[in-house]
Amino acid sequence: MKRILAQTQKEIRQFRRDKLTVALAFVLPTLTLLILGYAIRLEEKDIPITVQDFDNSPLSRGLTERLFATDQLNPVSFSGHEVIRNAIDTGLAEAAVIIPPEFSRKFKAGLPSPIEVLIDGTDVNNARVIKNSILATCGFFQDTLKYGTKPRLIQAETRLWFNPGRKESLYVVPGTLGLILWIYPSLLAALAFVREKEQGTILQVYASSISALELLAGKTLAYLIIGLLEAGLIIGLASIFFSLRFAGDPIPFLLGSVLFILDSVLFGIMIAAGVNTQSAAVQGVAFGGFTTALLLSGFLYPLRNIQFPFNYVSYLVPARYYNILARDAFVRGSGWANVWYIPILLIIFMFIYLFICRKRIGTMQVKS
Repeated sequence: MKRILAQTQKEIRQFRRDKLTVALAFVLPTLTLLILGYAIRLEEKDIPITVQDFDNSPLSRGLTERLFATDQLNPVSFSGHEVIRNAIDTGLAEAAVIIPPEFSRKFKAGLPSPIEVLIDGTDVNNARVIKNSILATCGFFQDTLKYGTKPRLIQAETRLWFNPGRKESLYVVPGTLGLILWIYPSLLAALAFVREKEQGTILQVYASSISALELLAGKTLAYLIIGLLEAGLIIGLASIFFSLRFAGDPIPFLLGSVLFILDSVLFGIMIAAGVNTQSAAVQGVAFGGFTTALLLSGFLYPLRNIQFPFNYVSYLVPARYYNILARDAFVRGSGWANVWYIPILLIIFMFIYLFICRKRIGTMQVKS
C-alpha cells in the first residue's frame, strides 16, 4: 500500500509541475462546458420564411401575423416576380407560404381553403420542425375564428413533464458532463503514461520492486483524484451558468461519477500501454473515446436512431450509461429505481479495462 501511495504522490507532483497539463486538466474542460452548453441548440429558432399573400384580406393578414407570433419563424421579405425561387433557391429562406386568391371568401363560406407551403428539405430535421410548426399554427388560427366552422372533436391537452420550461440546457449540459469526464481524465492518464515511455523513465520503475498492479493502482488513483477535481469544477460551473440542480437523490449520480471517472482513467492507460508516442495516444483517445462518446452515447442524437451495426457498438460505450445517469439526476430525479443497473455496468467496464491494462503492463515489464 505504501508503494501505491508513493506512486500516486509522484504522479501528482509531476502533474503539478507541468503547467500545460494543469491547463489541459482544468481550463479546457471549462471552455468545453461553456462552448457546448451555450452553442448547442437542438430546437430551431428564428427560421427564415417568406409569405406571398395573393388574397390580401384581413383573414390572410391575420394568418400571416399568427405565423410570426413566436420566435420560431422569422419573416424574410423579397420582391420581384420570382419571389419563391429567389427565397428558397438562394437559401435565404427555408420555407415559403403562398396564400391563394379567394382564400378568405372560401373559408367564410365553409369551403376547403388550402394554402401552399414549400419547405427546403436540405436539412430533414429542420424541414420537419417547420412543417409541424406551420400545421400547428394553422390549426390554432382556425380554432380562434368564429366563422361557423365545425369544432374539432378530438383535442390533445399536452403538458411537458420534468422540463416544463423547455430549457435545452437541461438536456445538453448533463450530456456535456459525460463527454468531458470521459475525455479529459483518460487523455491526461494516457499522456502521463506515454511520456514516461518516451523519456525512458519507466525503465526505472520496471527495475524497481514495484509490481505491475501496484504501478497501475498508483497511476489510476492519482488521475482519479484529478478527475474528481475536474468533476467538482465543471459541475459547480454548470450550476452557476446553467442553473443545474439535482432533481432527486444525488447519491446514484455521485457514486456513478466516481466509477465513470475511474473507467475513463483506466481507458486512457489501456490506450497508452499499447502505443509508444504521445501523438498515437492522443489519436487513440480521440477516436476510441471522444468520437464514440460524442456520437454513440446519446449525447446529441437518440440512441434508437443509430443504425446497425453501431447500435450494438453503443452498448460498449460507458458514456451512454453515464448520460442516462446524469440526465436522471438533474432532470427526472427518479433515483435508484431506474438507474440501479448503471453502477453495476460501470464496475464491469472497470474490471475489463483493469484486466487489459494489467496484461499490457505486465508484458511491457517482461520485454524490458
